[in-house]
Amino acid sequence: MPFETIFIGVVIALLYTEFTGIFPGGIIVPAFLALTLDQPVRALVTIAIACLSVLIFRSASPYFILFGRRRFVVMVLLGGLGAQALWLAAPHLFPAAAPLRALGLVIPGLLANNLERQEFLPTIASLVTVTVITYLLGGLLKLAGL
Repeated sequence: MPFETIFIGVVIALLYTEFTGIFPGGIIVPAFLALTLDQPVRALVTIAIACLSVLIFRSASPYFILFGRRRFVVMVLLGGLGAQALWLAAPHLFPAAAPLRALGLVIPGLLANNLERQEFLPTIASLVTVTVITYLLGGLLKLAGL
């Protein structure tokens, strides 16, 4: 069911962005978090890594020229490094399959990039909204046996 949930999440995130003009942490981020809502600690840790990445970026940005693509790459790298460090420190916290684990390395950075570009509260509120809608629609599909 992960593939269906990811597709549902991408469509819902795209529609949400079109109607509100606010990215819910990225187009794929709510779908990934919807897959992890049965493990709320994992979802919260992903958000915490993204917030930490933003803090590190903001403290480093006065010393480096970071905008555009460079900013995006730095955010993805910081998020990936944070996720990898946590997986090494607490492997039992993230027992994901290989494809989801690889995606999990990119997600905190994508979320961090959107947190840096937009205001914090609207981005987090949008993320929660789209994630819950995706989770519920994915659950309905599962119940329907599709």
